[in-house]
Amino acid sequence: MKSFSIAGWKTVGTGFSRAQIPSASLLQLDLLDHSAIEKALDNVIPTVVVHCAANRFPDSCTSNPSAAAALNTEATRHLAKECHQRGIILIYISTDYVFSGKRGEAPYKASDRTNPTNMYGKTKADGEQAVLEETGVIRAGHSNKSLGIILRVPLLYGHCEENDPTKSAVHVLLDTIWKAQSLKEGDPKIKVDDYALRYPTAAEDVARICVDIATLCTKDEDEAQNMPRILHFTSETCYTKYGMVKLFAEDILGLPIDKIEPWDPTQDEQEASSGGSVGTVRPYDSHLDTQVLKDIGISVATQDFIGWW
Repeated sequence: MKSFSIAGWKTVGTGFSRAQIPSASLLQLDLLDHSAIEKALDNVIPTVVVHCAANRFPDSCTSNPSAAAALNTEATRHLAKECHQRGIILIYISTDYVFSGKRGEAPYKASDRTNPTNMYGKTKADGEQAVLEETGVIRAGHSNKSLGIILRVPLLYGHCEENDPTKSAVHVLLDTIWKAQSLKEGDPKIKVDDYALRYPTAAEDVARICVDIATLCTKDEDEAQNMPRILHFTSETCYTKYGMVKLFAEDILGLPIDKIEPWDPTQDEQEASSGGSVGTVRPYDSHLDTQVLKDIGISVATQDFIGWW
């Protein structure tokens, strides 16, 4: 909302749990309430809808796949259908987790086949397919400007409202560091993933990309129709989560991390193959190739990770 407003767009935001006090510029909406979604689209009459909402917690998606599919896939399908029927451009925020992330495969191009390793990635990949299916054919009587654009992004960081670190998978690492300071001698150390490679990207940068995409799509109808349907955006800075913890503790907070230990989840997977149990499998490296954005003239510059913090 901030980025679109700064760029001169009239904006209306939506939310659910974080929109308890609705206003003219912030609507409280439940994505699973189809009639409410339709009513909002008819009342606001938007040119562009940026669809950011999802269950983005892999473990939650694994434990309740039907609920994840309802929110991440079916609600997305309904929104895409309703946007298309009204000639509204839809920008669907997706994830690098639609790829397997196996060693040697990255960086993934926008044209590469998806192959998610967990339920979160599957429901988001299915959401992508729903967008492509519902917006792939220009229906008679509707604007040719009706498009469905998929924007895949990696691990995000940004400002957390109400000091709640759980809203960000990066912010919560700071909470881990502070918790480690209160551990006593003999307490088990906190394990942090030192296996999966992550490319933390500022939410503000993603917002700017959305503005740039929306501007291109609305500037010229012919140019809009030639827009690629799938786009990738990411920073090029690479860390494991343990690497980020080490960076925050030693270079920014000046705190020890002797009570935090690096953890390799593949060891648990090996144990599981011998009869144990294992949690949600994460990709090892799902780095995204940003060439398509460059090809259409959109800058892929990102903020400095350390500098932001």
